[in-house]
Amino acid sequence: MTGGWPPAIHTEVTKFQRDNGDGDRVIKFMESFCRITKDTIGGKAGDLITLLPWQKSLTREVFARRSPDLKYKHRQAYIGLPRKNGKSALISGYALYSLLFGPTGGEVIVAASTKDQAKIVFGNVKRMITLDPDLSRELTLFSEAIHHPASDSVLRVVAADAPALEGLNPSFVVLDEIHTYPNRELYDVLALASGARVEPMMVGITTAGKRTDTSGHDSLAYKLYLYGDRVAKGELEDPSYFCAWWEPKKRDVGSDNNAAWKQANPGLGVLIDPQEMGDSHRKTPEAEFRTKRMNQWVDQSTAWLPEGAWDAVESVRTANEDARWVLGTDGSFSNDSTAVIAASVEEVPVVRLVGLWERDNDPSWRVDILDVENAIKEFCRTNDVAEVAFDPYRWQRSMATLQEEGIPVVEYPQSPNRMVPATQRFFEAVVNKNLSHPNDPHLARHLANAAVKVDSRGSRIVKSRYTRKIDAAVAAIIAYDRAAWWNEQPKPKSRRAYGFGMA
Repeated sequence: MTGGWPPAIHTEVTKFQRDNGDGDRVIKFMESFCRITKDTIGGKAGDLITLLPWQKSLTREVFARRSPDLKYKHRQAYIGLPRKNGKSALISGYALYSLLFGPTGGEVIVAASTKDQAKIVFGNVKRMITLDPDLSRELTLFSEAIHHPASDSVLRVVAADAPALEGLNPSFVVLDEIHTYPNRELYDVLALASGARVEPMMVGITTAGKRTDTSGHDSLAYKLYLYGDRVAKGELEDPSYFCAWWEPKKRDVGSDNNAAWKQANPGLGVLIDPQEMGDSHRKTPEAEFRTKRMNQWVDQSTAWLPEGAWDAVESVRTANEDARWVLGTDGSFSNDSTAVIAASVEEVPVVRLVGLWERDNDPSWRVDILDVENAIKEFCRTNDVAEVAFDPYRWQRSMATLQEEGIPVVEYPQSPNRMVPATQRFFEAVVNKNLSHPNDPHLARHLANAAVKVDSRGSRIVKSRYTRKIDAAVAAIIAYDRAAWWNEQPKPKSRRAYGFGMA
């Protein structure tokens, strides 16, 4: 990462799309007419804004245009920045540019979670106009709207707690601090209302917040974050969705971790005083500091693995050439996902994903059972496999099919008597760095989704929320548990000597 760019999560935008977009026009507009609204470390009130290199890179990508029709590439853009990194100036500049240079009869909406928050955002935009004589001549200010007579376009603010949101026809939407929205109603209303526009765009900008909303499900902000992460990693294809999210590459945070602070805060040293950052860390509870100043989603009350523990055992190390393997499986046919995880039988096992089948938004989705079986067969053909562990519930046919081909299938019922000690064994292995992994994003996501449930029978993992998938995490626990057991046994002659596991 150089000069704050690119951020940790970043969806792809090509050079053609940047070069043919409006980014340079937006930058020139902001640096020519938009002014700092209050004295900060970044400058004095009334001074023209000077965008930092990372802000220019961000702007060029937000306003990129696609080929061949040269319409805006993105219908939705999601930007995640910690506090004090200049979010207000960006959204004000974007909104004013869209008001002045957008379509005739445009409607620019600045949305906030409450009426009071909306007034703050609107007040900042109005202040930016009054500080610049050219903007003041072009725009007419009202108590709750800004009008551009030349194009008959209007900018107005709306709040999630407004009693009625009908009648809107937005051409450009800025959603401020999405993490504070009580639900997704306002977001959905604005997305639907902009459908009649030729090239509408919604730009959400926020700091990390709570993972759950008032209904107990994943919050809108967290859902958008997860979606953007999957698009950026290539797990989902959605060229109309843009995500730029700043957070540390690793999750460990300490008072001397200036590198991690810089990764999460591109404005550190220019917009943010490093001394203030250090003071904030010493005075702020860890979870709050991670959320507001490091832009991380933290739920320490339910999280299973400690923050940063899984990242700490990432390694490029591969298993020993003569190592045996255990496969752990978990999943269902339709409601969730199915995963196959491999763990090597050695003192410090390598844990890696073999296959993952997940339902997205298709209610008719069913896991391809034959595909699962073939993935297991292929792994067994090319590796020395000690066993394949299945929870027999709903998988009896596959177990029988694989056994008929000589694959060593064993039953692993997920009873508390098994899962409680297995969960503890995996936890201790991660914390004590007694395993490694090649940093597969799918497995990491499922582990991050896992919460710990503690009752009279002990602790085991459950979904932190109903919609989150943890099957790969469960399969990893099973695979590691059985691999650790096999490692304690006398070493047998390789199964390859008996014709099993040969390519």
